[in-house]
Amino acid sequence: MTTARTASRAIAPLALAALLLSACASVVTPPPPIAPPASPPVQTTPQTPTPPAQPPAAQPTTVPVSDLPGWAQEDHLAALKAFQAGCGVSKEAAMIRACGQARAMSATDAASARAFFETNFQAQSVGEDGLLTAYFAPRYQARMSRNAEFTAPVRGLPDDLVVLDLGPFEPALVGKKITGHVEGKTFVPYPDRAEIEAVPTDKPLAWMRPEELFFLQIQGSGVLVLPDGRRVRAVFAGTNGKPFVGIASPMRDKGLLPDNNTSGDAIRTWLADHRGPEADAIMRLNPRYVFFKMAEDDGKEPVGSAGVSLPPGRAIAVDPSRHAYGALYWLDASAPALAGAFPAYRRLAVALDTGGAIKGEVRADLYMGTGPDAGAEAGRVRHMLRLYRLVPKP
Repeated sequence: MTTARTASRAIAPLALAALLLSACASVVTPPPPIAPPASPPVQTTPQTPTPPAQPPAAQPTTVPVSDLPGWAQEDHLAALKAFQAGCGVSKEAAMIRACGQARAMSATDAASARAFFETNFQAQSVGEDGLLTAYFAPRYQARMSRNAEFTAPVRGLPDDLVVLDLGPFEPALVGKKITGHVEGKTFVPYPDRAEIEAVPTDKPLAWMRPEELFFLQIQGSGVLVLPDGRRVRAVFAGTNGKPFVGIASPMRDKGLLPDNNTSGDAIRTWLADHRGPEADAIMRLNPRYVFFKMAEDDGKEPVGSAGVSLPPGRAIAVDPSRHAYGALYWLDASAPALAGAFPAYRRLAVALDTGGAIKGEVRADLYMGTGPDAGAEAGRVRHMLRLYRLVPKP
């Protein structure tokens, strides 16, 4: 990366000359008159103002796990298995101990699983009301050559795309990264979706229907099914660095979809029915573009950002600047905004993933699983969320 720095070098010589002239000037100043002796000053103790007392930092509300809304109806054994599978990525000492205890258990009954959580954890309320959405690993048809229906190329990570860590340049920017490419001697942002799609690729990984590629990019990974029945996994490889912009609200505002039916299925159906320039214009409202790499489909669930397979219905994507991977949460989600949705989601889940649209403290994306049924359910999740963090007892 080359950084443009602008500095005025003309001012410096003038300033230096003025400084030297002032230093060399010799002015003879007569000594000051001698003042008569004064009475010794009265010594006083300066009064230091007392700073106002700072209110103590608000402590999170702690409640027994058994008091969580919907706790009695939870599938505690399924929750324990998910915790055992994902807790090993935690780096917190207390959670590591709790993880070890959980993995040492051979419980096969719900009562023992419930007792484990109630004995070892307490719940802390996190923030105010937030939002729960959901995602899934899609399974889509694909082709190895373009035809009239399969016109969207699945693109691999471009050779010219560079992700730059800003930490070495400025300590205050440790952990911050930008994505771009080099043009001449300048590092510039990487093109957005419309610019990328305007340039043909000579190395497509596969060809898909445009609206299905769009949803594959939103989900981040999925399974592609070829005409001979072979399955390959499209795995997230990187992005163009642009922010994710959802298209549900613009479609609703334009009157393309009703207020209570901006589900994933409704959006995908509209895009398929309007395939071509009209659908392309809507999809390009989201400037973020995802690139993929291909891997064998082992039949397992996809691996999340934490590096472990995602247990369906028990893994959440979170904002990693607010939450640690491997942490355990209770979801209390209700008041769905979309038609046909389940009325509530109340369950334990492990933080194992992240996503471009998942920002904020009380924001979670629940992984539903693989395939069309999981996709249909995930597309209807838009619930008000109360979030609780389960922390090991002292």
